[in-house]
Amino acid sequence: MGERKVINKYYPPDFDPLKVPKGKRPAHGQMKIRMMLPMSVQCNTCGEFMYRGKKFNSRKEIVEGEEYLGIKIHRFYMKCTRCSAEFTIKTDPKNADYVSELGASRNFEPWRENSKAIEEAEKEREREEMGDAMKALENRTVDNRLEMDILDALDEIRSINARTSKVTPEQLEKIINEAEERQRKKDDEEDEAVTRAAFMKGEPEGDDPYESYLPPPLVKKIEDEDDNDDYGLLKRPRTEESMPESKPPSSSKPPPVSVKVQVKAKVIPKAAAPVPPAKPQAPKVEEASGLLGLLDYTEDDDE
Repeated sequence: MGERKVINKYYPPDFDPLKVPKGKRPAHGQMKIRMMLPMSVQCNTCGEFMYRGKKFNSRKEIVEGEEYLGIKIHRFYMKCTRCSAEFTIKTDPKNADYVSELGASRNFEPWRENSKAIEEAEKEREREEMGDAMKALENRTVDNRLEMDILDALDEIRSINARTSKVTPEQLEKIINEAEERQRKKDDEEDEAVTRAAFMKGEPEGDDPYESYLPPPLVKKIEDEDDNDDYGLLKRPRTEESMPESKPPSSSKPPPVSVKVQVKAKVIPKAAAPVPPAKPQAPKVEEASGLLGLLDYTEDDDE
């Protein structure tokens, strides 16, 4: 196992490097590489589309007899992923691009067509101006006029935006600064009001805007049996008629308030004696005259 890891190898005394057979090199200097497809192509055999960036095991060689400004052109051999048909592409140093050579066709790319049209127009203009000074002057005049039109259009757009916008950047900055200043003043007033409320003694004189921040005074409560306040202090709203003078609170505990409780006996009325039923009275008979009067008299005597 150690022999296969050694760096130095044994060369016999009769070793002749000229007698060692040389290896067979591939034709045209081909070598196997793995690369990504530089463009989207379609196979001419089966019509399979192969997108840009797809990886292939390919062969690379140098094209003989073709070069651009001393730059060699390389050819790549690839196989279709569906039918395994071989297609080739070459480098294009002139346009810094690749060209489909055989077995596949490059897909249409609109941006390449636009760039080609622009390049052809520029070349045509250079050919026209090469021997004609008046044509060159006309082209420069057209370019200047086009540039002025673009600047005028840009100024018009800026003016429209300025009219439609409600505020300018300067006005916006001014509004923001004013809002910050108002907020700062408001905070200062609130801090001053809290400070005055904490350190002010007595009643405010006149219409004081900070009167609402003053704590209500403490007054002695009225005796009430239902109230269980141990200190005998109640809070009542501030009035102009009765406003006691504010005195500094004493550290000693106020004396308890004495409350007198009077208990009265409740008198229960006695039940009334039963009343005997009244005797039935004889109906009153009107006095009769004549014979009826005599009969009534006789009945009374018999009884």
